[in-house]
Amino acid sequence: MIAMAPLRKDGDVIAMGIEGSANKLAVGIIRYRADGETDILSNPRKTYITPPGQGFLPRETAWHHQNHIVGIVRASLAEAKLSPQELDCICYTKGPGMGSPLRSAAVCARMLSLLWHKPLVGVNHCVGRGCLPLLLDGAVERAFWTIDIAVGNCLDRFARVLELSNDPSPGGKTFIELPYIVKGMDVSFSGISTFIEKEARYVPRLPL
Repeated sequence: MIAMAPLRKDGDVIAMGIEGSANKLAVGIIRYRADGETDILSNPRKTYITPPGQGFLPRETAWHHQNHIVGIVRASLAEAKLSPQELDCICYTKGPGMGSPLRSAAVCARMLSLLWHKPLVGVNHCVGRGCLPLLLDGAVERAFWTIDIAVGNCLDRFARVLELSNDPSPGGKTFIELPYIVKGMDVSFSGISTFIEKEARYVPRLPL
């Protein structure tokens, strides 16, 4: 059981979060204010970009995270204008995701927790994403879940099949209709991914 971060005299909590579940490494610092508002103090990121069509492998992605994590932690503190002593807790993505990159970020989070004597808080990647809209709009229930693969996984497969770079938002002008699968309020992306993989083998490449 992880102890909750201690509240400040003003009731605020300042948390550092380390995300490294795939090819993007990020270290953000957020202030949760006692009045219910949230301030993003910093959020520097570094993306592991591979040649088009190659995708990113766990081992090489982990090496990327290990090479950049210290610099990004320092950049996050500098951007937020905070010292480690002013943090209340260290959060990290504990899963799901790619094993080796996850471990690289988790080891760093645990090291900082011990070094700075701060509580360590593990966060489920998917639950965190699902709960973010609830935090932003004050809703009491989730809108929907994906019932198979994550949308990011679907997009990564699509990029590999069409030999697109995984550099964020490469853009495009040619579009095709895709099957839309819904079960209640939940969505499925595995069918979309399979459709794309099959069609890409037979349809001539179009200019993007």
